[in-house]
Amino acid sequence: MDSTFTMLYSLAIYFIICTIIYVLITSNFRFRKSARLPPGPYPFPIIGNILQLGLNPHQSLAKLSKTYGPLMLLKLGSRTAIVVSSPALAKEVLQKHDQILSSRTVPNAAQIFDHPKMSIVWLPPSTRWRYLRKICKEQLFARQKLNVSQGLRREKLQQLYDYFYKCTVARKSLNIGEVAFTTTLNLISSTFFSVDFVNYDDSNSSQEFKEIVHGMLKNVGTPNPADYFPYLKVLDPKGIRRSTKHCFIKLCRIFEDIIDERLLVRDSSESRKDDLLEVLLDHSMKNKSEFSRNDIKGLLMDLFVAGTDTTASIVEWTIAELIRNPEKLKKARAELKSVIGKKQKIPQESDISRLPYLQAVIKESFRLHPPAPFLVPHKAEADVEINGYTVPKNAQLLVNIWATGRDSNVWPDPEMFVPERFLQSEMDVRGQHFELIPFGSGRRICPGLPLAYLMVHLMVAISIHNFELKLVDGMIRVEDMDMDEVFGLTLQKALPLKVIPVELV
Repeated sequence: MDSTFTMLYSLAIYFIICTIIYVLITSNFRFRKSARLPPGPYPFPIIGNILQLGLNPHQSLAKLSKTYGPLMLLKLGSRTAIVVSSPALAKEVLQKHDQILSSRTVPNAAQIFDHPKMSIVWLPPSTRWRYLRKICKEQLFARQKLNVSQGLRREKLQQLYDYFYKCTVARKSLNIGEVAFTTTLNLISSTFFSVDFVNYDDSNSSQEFKEIVHGMLKNVGTPNPADYFPYLKVLDPKGIRRSTKHCFIKLCRIFEDIIDERLLVRDSSESRKDDLLEVLLDHSMKNKSEFSRNDIKGLLMDLFVAGTDTTASIVEWTIAELIRNPEKLKKARAELKSVIGKKQKIPQESDISRLPYLQAVIKESFRLHPPAPFLVPHKAEADVEINGYTVPKNAQLLVNIWATGRDSNVWPDPEMFVPERFLQSEMDVRGQHFELIPFGSGRRICPGLPLAYLMVHLMVAISIHNFELKLVDGMIRVEDMDMDEVFGLTLQKALPLKVIPVELV
């Protein structure tokens, strides 16, 4: 009886699997017949092209695009993905068809509580999304607001310089990524809460917050079986959603404590802080039905997670590239010395416009090492024709700006670090030149672009203008530095950049 039952059970499973394969293949064939889909590698039954993503999907898909073209279709389990790998087609997606293609596919890792309904990152371009984005634009990143907070940024940059100098005196090594992360985090926390979250010497507190942010970004950016096969969402086979939830709860608890403490201070009529939290609380009191305490936490979550790691990452990559290319570093230093002088340790924000070579260095670093290699994936709300092909409704769109930045049809010597390519060019990173869109473009362009632009330039300038940065392992030739990448929603340097600063005389 047992053997009969086992045989029947096996036959039933086999029948179900064959039926699923038949349905997938025939439905895929019928769809391809009825719509001219983009070319792409032939998918395996059920799993599709998942195995072809590899550990670094941005690199794997860049290679595949050389075979199948700049508009490529993939089947990732039950999900259809369209990969865009050229500036012209990126413009079609992010500008021409922006209205239809600017929605989001919310990954399973980000579906924590009601966060997707409160997030400017994951909300579709709805009335709610426009409302939250308007708050960001008017209360934090408007030119007037940035001018008002310029003194605060200068204070944080002075702290950065002081820490470099302290390490010089103590002959102590430092981790460039962690130092940049601490500076950016304290700038944002001071802007919001009038307090520094961490200090440079307390590696444990900095590391804890960094692990929270890195964990959330890594989880959201890591290929997840639960995204490809919806019936696996309940099982969470890789534990990605559980891990994200753990990080989310920790960060929410930090924000909750700060908000509670601030409300107590407000109730006791003590002097008000001149920070963004006061503005958000005032706005919430006047518009309780539209902007709740949970909305405040959701906005804080987006800005802290998106703002800290991306800025720190590009600073680390830029300094690594300059150390690897001593002649470029020498030119950047000479420009800084000529424009701001040796006695001025910290550049003014107004100096950036007078530093064209430094600007070119940052652009070249963004080209080679975009913090978000696929931006944040978009989703099609309807069928759209692009370049003669149909992008089907509900397809996920991946704009591979890492591939665009290393395309020999777009850039001469694309693997080389050559800032000079930008010196006679009007190209910038503000979303209008699709060869270089590290912050995205269109209505989904990163709202924090103005602040990130300032901070990256100033942190790099302070580091190279005042200090010689020697690799911790003096036996490694600079040209042999490890430049491997770790893929996630942001692109991290696999081996952290550790240097010993020496004051320049």
